Amino acid sequence: QVQLVESGGGLVQPGGSLRLSCAASGSILSIFVRGWYRQAPGKQREWVATITNGGSTNYADSVKGRFTISRDSAKNTVYLEMNNLEPEDTAVYYCTHHGRQTYWGQGTQVTVSS
Repeated sequence: QVQLVESGGGLVQPGGSLRLSCAASGSILSIFVRGWYRQAPGKQREWVATITNGGSTNYADSVKGRFTISRDSAKNTVYLEMNNLEPEDTAVYYCTHHGRQTYWGQGTQVTVSS
């Protein structure tokens, strides 16, 4: 079992920045992919970004150039740095861990509003 706990969400004005964190614990293997998804009100859950075991990153077109996914292997923690936030970024953000099984965090709310 892998447990994921997101933190760092909150209210921010358009153009602002936030950094989300996701700490993992439990039976973590050496080969895995971690990522972020989000779900906005009235919309389907969508993929945001992933980082592989080797450190390769991928981003959805909607966030490319504004968001950065990174990790701290020693802390088993993945981050999502969000810059130049827009109201359209308002959503619940979920952390994922893909190993032998896929695990989801409970989500953290990000609200972008003036």
